Amino acid sequence: MADLDDIKEGKDFGIDRPQQNTLYTLKGCGSLDWGMQSRLARIFNPHSNRTVMLAFDHGYFQGPTTGLERIDLSIAPLFADTDVLMCTRGVLRSQVPAATNKPVVLRASGGNSILSELSNECVAVAMEDALRLNVCAVAAQVYIGSEYEHQSINNIIKLVDAGNRYGMPVLAVTGVGKEMTRDARYFSLASRIAAEMGAQFVKTYFVEEGFEKVTASCPVPIVIAGGKKTAGA
Repeated sequence: MADLDDIKEGKDFGIDRPQQNTLYTLKGCGSLDWGMQSRLARIFNPHSNRTVMLAFDHGYFQGPTTGLERIDLSIAPLFADTDVLMCTRGVLRSQVPAATNKPVVLRASGGNSILSELSNECVAVAMEDALRLNVCAVAAQVYIGSEYEHQSINNIIKLVDAGNRYGMPVLAVTGVGKEMTRDARYFSLASRIAAEMGAQFVKTYFVEEGFEKVTASCPVPIVIAGGKKTAGA
């Protein structure tokens, strides 16, 4: 307990210096509450508003695909060289050491496989479990123009509603199906719809022609997804 006899009256109130509120400059996120901004500030560098995301959640529908047969051997050595990890809760608990101390975006949609219609997903993680894992965001695929478009959009809506209750950002990932033949017009449509539904940031594919229109028409940050392997990659 403080010594009541030694309490001195404060003197430095900075009367001539108005309190300055620090603005949160991440695109479209200035009005979010403190907890959500805090989580996003771990994902995006607060000085540059950029990030490098290492995603290895593909096994949730692809299984042990090439390069992801052993997460501990092929992916774990890369943890130190990235800003944020993106994975499923199963891999997070079994393959990512807690001491890694990297922010995590948790895959929260699933229920499909490469043997079935990819857009047929459901919400696969309860928000309480995401909080238990201390992740910085949850992610779900959104399949615009697909057979299960409505269902995938509804998954985003459910996660956004739950995330708003707990201060958990939602990443909407624009799914392209098995063919991966989309253009800037499609990604503009998909990204804008995801943001309109309340996703705090969007992950989509880069295209050579018209990508500036994709970013300009999306009111929240965009993370560029990886693509098919190219010559020399």
